[in-house]
Formats: sequence, structure tokens, C-alpha cells
Amino acid sequence: MAESSGDTGGKNILPAVFLSTFFIRLGFGLTLSIYAFYLGSTVETVGLTAAASPLIEASTVLFAGLAADRFGRLPVLKWALVAGAAILLLMSTTRNPVYLAVLSGIFGLASASILAASLAATGDMSLTSRRGMSMGQFDALNLGGWVYGYALGYGLVSVLNGQNDPSRLAMAFWIGGATVLVALALLWWMSRGYVEQGEAKVFDSKRLKEALLRAEILLVVLPWLAIYMLIGAMFTFLGSAATTLNVPLWELGIGVAVGGTVLLFTQPFYGKLSDRFGRTRVMMIGVAGFLGVLAFGGAIAIKGLNLGLIAGLGISAFGALAFGPSSLAALTDESKKVSRGTTMSLYSMTIAGGMAFGLILSSVLFTNMGTNGVVIFFGIVGALLVVFTAIRTFHLKGRAAAVASPVNSESSSGRK
Repeated sequence: MAESSGDTGGKNILPAVFLSTFFIRLGFGLTLSIYAFYLGSTVETVGLTAAASPLIEASTVLFAGLAADRFGRLPVLKWALVAGAAILLLMSTTRNPVYLAVLSGIFGLASASILAASLAATGDMSLTSRRGMSMGQFDALNLGGWVYGYALGYGLVSVLNGQNDPSRLAMAFWIGGATVLVALALLWWMSRGYVEQGEAKVFDSKRLKEALLRAEILLVVLPWLAIYMLIGAMFTFLGSAATTLNVPLWELGIGVAVGGTVLLFTQPFYGKLSDRFGRTRVMMIGVAGFLGVLAFGGAIAIKGLNLGLIAGLGISAFGALAFGPSSLAALTDESKKVSRGTTMSLYSMTIAGGMAFGLILSSVLFTNMGTNGVVIFFGIVGALLVVFTAIRTFHLKGRAAAVASPVNSESSSGRK
């Protein structure tokens, strides 16, 4: 698995990889969106049950990344899709929070494998000059799957009257399992004839350190911890929050679906911008956007919905979308193909850990402090995001100062 700049042996299977990621995220988003209604339990119980999947994902994704480097991206991706479909179908058989948490945890292992393998494959097969664009396409379908899954879930709750008869929502898990099987069929069909060679050697400690513990890797990944604390909590409890604010779930579903459509167009655009103007510049737009989302979201929690706050939230969210493709491209730039699966597992571990921690922290704060707990949660997320971004900024300045030749700076390479 020598380093290359996008040579896939004459066969482009990136569309299959993107679609696999889209459908597994669609299934996951669908299930998370209905947990609050399907379980019919307290906010704290729902949060802890939903957190099982990202918690196990964070705990096991390193092994998934190692497997993707050792045995190849596609074998890991295919087996994970089989497991993911099976678990989603099994979820339809129980409403017991303990059993559902166990199944959700196992699903986290499949999700970890899919994300690590598909990210590594995207990095392997994308040309360096278009890496931001390729990562933008990946992120569009990755996040788009999530968002459309949530929209579909809210729609099903409304159509099936899931608020009054939660047992009907078991159908959502059947739909989720079917979407993952569709992803598997597409990947199998589109990758026929593609031969991939895994890494023959077992990783040594030095290679693991280079893949995981370099500052250039860690400082790109850390902001995702804060971002997914927000994303996981926001989407899991968005449905119940809408009910509290008397927003019909079908309207919420339409709004979320519109957001997913925006993702499909903006992520490749922002990725292309990072190819042209540099990763960090575009990432900073995303950071500013997320801070705006937190500020306006906190204001809505305190004052309720009004047109001005909703407009501010929407504009901020549009800017926040810049972070994903530019950050993933920066991470790929810093990784090596032979260990890219392992490096991407660190990203996956971070976002899964952020989601699990965010779900637990937000549910506990809300249970004990109500609206004030929501505002405190937003403040914690914002503070972490600022701190992590500042650390990376100072590191890049020190790195640039240590480089004698200006041709290696970000302004000329556009890749850091």
C-alpha cells in the first residue's frame, strides 16, 4: 500500500464508498431520532441508551482502523455493513432499554468500522490537488445521511402516531436495516473487479505513534470532540424539544431534510475552497459558525423561538458547514497511506467519544437544571472549541516560524 495520489487501478469506487457511508448514517440517524419516542422513558434513560453506540464506537474504532490497514478498506467495509444491517433488524424486536443499549453498542462497532474504512479509502483514492473536494463529497453524504435519517425518523413518528403508540416505531428499524443492505449491494456491485492489497506487516509501536500521536494529527482532531458533543445531543433530543415548543414533527422533518439538501451542495464547495485557499482559513470559518450556532441556540433556549434568532442560527449553521471538509482534508494531508485507516480511526474515536459524552452530559444537565442546563452545556462546548482551535493556531504559527523556506508555508501549499 504505497503512498499514491489517487490511483485506484483504473476503477473509481469512491461513489460506492460514499453511498455506503450515506446509508449507514441514514440508518443510524433514523434510529437516534425515534429513541425518545420508542423508549417512552426519561430524558436521562434515553440519553444513556443512545450513548451506547458512540461509546462503543469510540472504544473499538482503533481496532477497526488497524484492520482496515492490515486487510484492506473494502473487506472491512463490507463485513461492517452486514453486521450493521443485522443489528438494526434486531433492534425492532425489543423496547427494553438494557437490551436496546446492548444492541446499540454492537452497532457502534459496525459504525466504527465503516467510518474508519471509508475515510481511509477516500483519502487513498483522491488526488492531492482535489482532496478537499473529495472529502467534501464524503462529508456531504456522511452528514447528509445523518440528517435525512433524522428527517425520516421524525416523519415516521408523525405518520405512525409514534407519540401515542411507540410500538409502531419498530418499523423504523426495519427501514434502517434495509437501507444498509442497499448500501452493501451497491458496494458489492460497483467494486467488482477491484483488487485491494492490505498491509503485509503488523504495525509496530513507532508506526502507531506516527499515525496517532503527532501534534499535527491530534490538533486537527480535537475540535471534533466539542463539535460532536453538540451534534449528538442536538439531534437526539431535537424531536422532544420540538414537541415542547409545539412544533409539529412533520414540519421539523421537512426543515431537517432541507438542511440535509444544503449539506449536499455546501460540503464539496467548502472542500474546493480549502484546496484553493488553505485548510486552516476555511476551518476558521467553520469554527466561527459553530460558535454562532451555540450563541443563538442558547438564546433560543432562554427566550424561545423568534424570527431574528432563527435567522441568526441559520446563517451561523451555514458557516459551520465549512469545518468538516477542510478539517478532513487537513487530516488526510498529514496522514500516510500505510497507516491512514489507523489515523482516521482517531478521528472516528474523537467524534464518537464527543457524541457519547455530549449525550450523557446534556441529559444530566437538563434533567437537573432544565433550560439553564442547556445553556451551560452550550457554554462548555463553546469553551472547548475555542481552546482547541487556539492551541492549533499557536502550533501552526510555531511550525511556520521553524520552516526556513516559504514554499512550505500554508499560503503556498494550501494544505495545512
